[in-house]
Amino acid sequence: MIKLSVVVITFNEEKNIERCLSSVKDVADDIVIVDSYSTDDTERICKTFNVRFFQQKFEGYIEQKNFANSHAKYDHILSLDADEALSSELVESIKLVKKSWKSDGYTMNRLTNYCGKWIKYGGWYPDKKLRLFDRRKAKWTGQLIHEKIEFTEHIQMLHLKGDILHFSYYSIAGHVSQANH
Repeated sequence: MIKLSVVVITFNEEKNIERCLSSVKDVADDIVIVDSYSTDDTERICKTFNVRFFQQKFEGYIEQKNFANSHAKYDHILSLDADEALSSELVESIKLVKKSWKSDGYTMNRLTNYCGKWIKYGGWYPDKKLRLFDRRKAKWTGQLIHEKIEFTEHIQMLHLKGDILHFSYYSIAGHVSQANH
């Protein structure tokens, strides 16, 4: 059975982080949080879980995620955003993968909740994401807010059942504020 490190980057995620960390408790052997000096209750909430908490000035999503990966205890990584959580079906899929790792990377669907509604149309679902991988063969690359996992060699990829549940915006005002930022 492989050991799994879950890595999450945070900044002022007190609304989301408890749900995220609760969802991974049955699959994580190590949890790494890299926080960009939150000014809310993020740190206190994280420390109620068995996490290793690091702080680093925000250098960009790619840099933060690679920094987090470098602090993971194990080579097999599940990378989540603080506003994401695992569905129970995805938790079960990951438990099976941990017993028999057969791929270099695993994709899963992401289901987004927008203002309290699950969006299953308009190209929003299934939003396939690669989030479970062997860090010895991959790193985060890309541009600004469009980061992606890039492998250093030809790899085999498998798809898991279950969803990453993405809690994007709680209100239209929040969406507008983020877009303006």
